[in-house]
Amino acid sequence: MRALIILFLITTAFIQVSHPKDNYQLVWSDEFTNEGPPDSANWNYEKGFVRNNELQYYQPQNAWCEKGFLIIEARKEEKPNPGFIEGSADWRKKRSMISYTSACLRSMGKQSWEYGRFEMRARIDISPGMWPAWWTLGNGRGWPGNGEIDIMEFYRGKLLANIACLGPNRKAEWFSNTFPTDSLGGEAWSKQFHVWRMDWTKEFIALYIDDHLLNKVALTSLVNKDGSGFEPFKQPHYMLLNLAIGGDNGGDPEKTSFPRRFEVDYVRVYQER
Repeated sequence: MRALIILFLITTAFIQVSHPKDNYQLVWSDEFTNEGPPDSANWNYEKGFVRNNELQYYQPQNAWCEKGFLIIEARKEEKPNPGFIEGSADWRKKRSMISYTSACLRSMGKQSWEYGRFEMRARIDISPGMWPAWWTLGNGRGWPGNGEIDIMEFYRGKLLANIACLGPNRKAEWFSNTFPTDSLGGEAWSKQFHVWRMDWTKEFIALYIDDHLLNKVALTSLVNKDGSGFEPFKQPHYMLLNLAIGGDNGGDPEKTSFPRRFEVDYVRVYQER
């Protein structure tokens, strides 16, 4: 999603935390039990070349539901770029051909939430060049002033747990932790499904994998630093699910065979009773 400023890095073992749901009730979920396109009541799509000089062209046909899972598939396929403009300096328009395709689903304009417990059970591909993510953006203001939470992100051999607001230089201020996937079990780990979770309260945002705490930041630290006093995490956010390739952070996919998949069992949102 962008160049990463690491504000602090956990190098010790994960902290395991229990998370009783007694005070929470399910307010929304997508279990992906239908066959075919994802539920249009929940999702729309990004289209084309979108951000970070990524290699993939986003198109809806790379996402579908099958046997109770959402499949987002990255493919190596060549086709003309419909947005190509000869001589353009814009990275989106100067590519005459598309070399890779994938999909990005968004709940923008359809589903959004302020506070709660967010959970996703999924299996990610950690091959070179893959950049899967499950993240949120605030409904109000432009990026990064709207706030970003990367509940699940992977690239170049590491998991990331990131939260961003607007910094004093009018660029993104990142509160980030990274974790090498080799320390989790590498390829064997990536072949299993795992549960990513966010607990977002009026006091803090905490990010987990399989009940292990990855990152926790107080909302008092996440106020925009432009003098406005705007608090991007005291507003509803929508979520995104995508599988990017290459670009600024994703790495080189040249030696990776395709297709590759990001498989999601469910996404659920709970809120306090």
